[in-house]
Amino acid sequence: MMLDFQTLSPRDAYNWMIHAITPRPIGWISTISAAGQTNLAPFSFFQGVCSKPPTLMFSGANDRTGKKKDTVVNVGQVPEFVVNIVSYALREPMNATAAPLPHGESEFDKFSVATAPSSLVKPPRVAAAPVAFECRLDRIVEFGAGAGGSSVVFGTILCAHVSDAVLTDGVIDPRKLDTIGRMGGDFYSRTTELLTIQRPK
Repeated sequence: MMLDFQTLSPRDAYNWMIHAITPRPIGWISTISAAGQTNLAPFSFFQGVCSKPPTLMFSGANDRTGKKKDTVVNVGQVPEFVVNIVSYALREPMNATAAPLPHGESEFDKFSVATAPSSLVKPPRVAAAPVAFECRLDRIVEFGAGAGGSSVVFGTILCAHVSDAVLTDGVIDPRKLDTIGRMGGDFYSRTTELLTIQRPK
């Protein structure tokens, strides 16, 4: 089977991509608007970029009407955000915050997600997140326009909050971190089955 992505509709291209590019780490992004309204939403087009400078990215796809996500709008107003890492224990509140709410309504308040103050940025972080990266906006790169288009947000990591509960000998232990990953449709994966493969020298 060969798929010609040059002729696929944006929706069909998206569906093929999310079912094949797996598992995808989830960035649970908290932002704040210029008016001081908080927002919390999960993004599975999320990844680290480099360590010099320490940078990560997430991609916020426009909705079916071509409207930008509140997260992207907020970052444009207040150029800071927090990436909260999603553990298995946080799967239900994370999923709840994917619901479309009216602009300005806080997912933190709507779904009773406890906050903790950030140290260097204005948006709060998720109190129960095992790891939270406080970031300053580096740049937003626009791809496409309208429905199917996306805003790729790059942020410089200013600091990270790491729960002692996920550390072993001062290092993050993947068994304790217990993250989940996004698959296609309603499927998720869990990092409970680990294997080691030694990298070639």
